[in-house]
Amino acid sequence: MPAPATSAHAADPVGRALDEAPSSMFHVKAAITSGMGFFTDAYDLNIISTALLLLKPEFHLSADQVGLVGSTSLIASFIGAIVFGRIADIVGRKRVYGIEALIMAVGAILTALAPDFTWLLVTRFILGIGIGGDYPISATIMTEYANRRSRGRQVALMFSTYTAGQVVAFIVALTLLAAGVDHDLAWRLMLGLGALPALAVLYNRRRMPESPRFTAAVVGDHERAASELNAFAAGAVRVTAAAPGQRQRLSLREILTNRRLVVTLLGTAGAWFAYDVAVYGNSISQPEIVKSIAPNATASGVTAINLILAVLFSVTGVVCCVLLMDRVSRKGLQIAGFLVSGAALLAIGLVPGLTGSVLPFALVFGLASFGTTLGPNAGTMVLSAESFPVGMRTTGHGISAGFGKLGAYIGALASPILLAGIGLRDTEIIAAGFYLLGVLFTLLLAEPARRSLEEIGSCTLPKQADKEVRAAPEMSRA
Repeated sequence: MPAPATSAHAADPVGRALDEAPSSMFHVKAAITSGMGFFTDAYDLNIISTALLLLKPEFHLSADQVGLVGSTSLIASFIGAIVFGRIADIVGRKRVYGIEALIMAVGAILTALAPDFTWLLVTRFILGIGIGGDYPISATIMTEYANRRSRGRQVALMFSTYTAGQVVAFIVALTLLAAGVDHDLAWRLMLGLGALPALAVLYNRRRMPESPRFTAAVVGDHERAASELNAFAAGAVRVTAAAPGQRQRLSLREILTNRRLVVTLLGTAGAWFAYDVAVYGNSISQPEIVKSIAPNATASGVTAINLILAVLFSVTGVVCCVLLMDRVSRKGLQIAGFLVSGAALLAIGLVPGLTGSVLPFALVFGLASFGTTLGPNAGTMVLSAESFPVGMRTTGHGISAGFGKLGAYIGALASPILLAGIGLRDTEIIAAGFYLLGVLFTLLLAEPARRSLEEIGSCTLPKQADKEVRAAPEMSRA
């Protein structure tokens, strides 16, 4: 049974139609189109860690340079997420959707052509701008198309493409290494193939209509919102009539002087920052970490171990996350993931002998990967997309994702230096501390599960932007 509508929800027939629509193929279409950006991000993150094994001797990279190559796209993502997120709340999601995918594709191709360290650094910065820009737009579009009952599961399924990108990166790297491809050609192919998923959805992204919730609530054109929704959903949901309503535009000043919005931003951005410091530090350095435990392993052997860990633990975590999402508390699931990951990394740092052989280490390190994909991997994405009103949704998500990428930059840059300086065990204790810090930030958030986006947004809007609008005509769904 649908939950009783709040005044804000009742006044928005487009939002109600989307909230109560059954899951159908138009949700799948939106998920695939949105998810390829995250696939590209994960592919790039994991392929660069393997490519660096080949690049390091060829370009004679120092430990500091390895950290820079692995982290430059991340600081660029910080910029891209905040800038694109704000622009999408001003001019609309549609106008910038696809531009960030094109930037990703161009960046990946140029990176594969790098003749030296400087070129590599600049082109990975370009790639990072596109990756960062994709986060708030893709996540918001998927969230605004999803229905109320299974919104978390739909967004989590969309973001599961991230883990798919991780697995594909290891498969591509292992295939090229096992085939004996020349190392100079191999790393170029690894990086250049990252352009394909972004190019594959470019056409679909440019054809998608503007988010109906944005058109109705921010632009104020309910009639166009209903028309475009009916066309895109192809009969899965239909709004028979719509009424104009008050526009919900929020300036940066209104956002930053509203206590509820600032606390929400602190919770979403802080949790994402803490998570990414730990997870990106380990991900970028994972080949080096495995190599330190299995010093006699070849590049192919290290990649094979990473692939096995991803399939056994990361994919399992994603499946559990999708199954549990919308059945349990979003906050509870994220906190559980943080605690599992933190406990596993603390064990690596504190339990003698765990770093002495491959199997015990792989099991505990894999458990940390399971915890990340069970909770905060999708949780930070879902909570940041749900917790803000439509007039600042991409802004809020962009700031949260941007600070996440800032944390990723710090983790990726510091991890190789810490591993070389203080060793694996102390480095993992530090990473565990950031996972546990993520728990505290998560506690600041309100629980959004099973609530309409309009209801969630009305709880954080400034009073003058939350006035009751004219009651809307009835809507029906096919």
